[in-house]
Amino acid sequence: MTIDLREFFKATDPSRTLFIQNSSDSKYYIDFSSVRGGDIIQTLKKRITFFQPDEPTCTLFTGHIGCGKSTELIRLQAELESLGFHVVYFESTDDLEITDVGIADVLLAIARRISQSLDKIILEDTNKFNALLQGALQLLNSEVTGLKAKFPGVGDVGFSAEKEKLSLSVGIGEITTKIKSDPRLREKINQYLAPQKIQLLEAINQELLQPAIAKLKQQGQKGLVVIVDNLDRIDNSPKPWGRPQQEYLFVDQGEYLTKLNCHLVYTMPLSLKFSNDYGTLTQRFHDDPKVLPMVSVQYPDGSIHQEGMGLMQQMVLARAFPDLQPVARLEKITEIFDSVSTLERLCIMSGGHVRDLLRLLNTWIMEEMSLPLTCKTLEQVIRSRRNEMMLPISESEWQLLRDVKRNKRVSDDDGYQKLIRSRFVFEYRESGESWFDVNPILAEARELTSL
Repeated sequence: MTIDLREFFKATDPSRTLFIQNSSDSKYYIDFSSVRGGDIIQTLKKRITFFQPDEPTCTLFTGHIGCGKSTELIRLQAELESLGFHVVYFESTDDLEITDVGIADVLLAIARRISQSLDKIILEDTNKFNALLQGALQLLNSEVTGLKAKFPGVGDVGFSAEKEKLSLSVGIGEITTKIKSDPRLREKINQYLAPQKIQLLEAINQELLQPAIAKLKQQGQKGLVVIVDNLDRIDNSPKPWGRPQQEYLFVDQGEYLTKLNCHLVYTMPLSLKFSNDYGTLTQRFHDDPKVLPMVSVQYPDGSIHQEGMGLMQQMVLARAFPDLQPVARLEKITEIFDSVSTLERLCIMSGGHVRDLLRLLNTWIMEEMSLPLTCKTLEQVIRSRRNEMMLPISESEWQLLRDVKRNKRVSDDDGYQKLIRSRFVFEYRESGESWFDVNPILAEARELTSL
């Protein structure tokens, strides 16, 4: 079996999300739950399908960016749909400007995606919703005629005036598209809708969710689940009044995120777990966020975690030999790498971070341009990556990293939030307990090896 280097390179694209419903992507999927402290997706699924199928639920899902959350959420979507639930999954970064997110922006984006997904279900009465949207358009200095609106420099934003043909998804979609690219318009919309978030919630619940869920159940489906991905990527820059954006949305406005009367799953920035407001956040959502930790490839004492190492190796080998069984793939290691130890080195340096491993491997393939890939080139790629990571680290942050390397713990200090956000520190779980360690690429820096 000859390996096509170009296809191998494409298969290791770190920006690629696996859609396991697709037969080709499913060959790449590796179940890491046994080395991540449990199957979190099964926990989410059981809550929705068994414990509270007919009651609204709201769950926060978090983990390092790039650790595999999107792939797992898409897996959750597929499993829920197979059990008869209607699932609306979307990436919030397509609808929101992540440097400036308001609660009204999020609620509008969810309403748009739900109505878009349920476009074949006729909404018989959306008067409250229409009134709110018309008021928002008036604040944009628009010329309103019935449910048709124009405003200079922006274009048409329209809604069908015939009730049976009303398309909320088109109307909301045009508004959200305009305000995403124009901070002035976004500010005006939020000035109007944010103080009326209770009315906006009532409109969504009474005129969209309640009738839609009733009709879904008439069609034999079991309920509605909305999965809002990429909300963990919102910037943490301060709002005009000084409040960090992440705390504003998930803590100050968190109660409103829970009020939609359907099943909800939101991704949340991992750094909020180390915020002084974390206790308040868990009170808002009535449940601790579910964390997807790193894949354990080493134990805290530095010894190899054999099961985690084996699964990470399979993730790499599946990209080259998707049609082979796991045992057969192991026999092909030296067709890709100059030795088994070189593949192990790659897995250790990733720290069990899925996207970081693929990023290293993808760069390595590009640098080497031939097989087998050599340890010498891997070390060059690692040194280059380490140099990039070290540039923004201050002396006080080096001291925090030394503490993490020594104690395997973090606190709610603001400095640790930055280390988590920057993926300088990773979280692992084993037998119900969590521990932390420095990203292995950084751990070999001179500033940390002199401990």
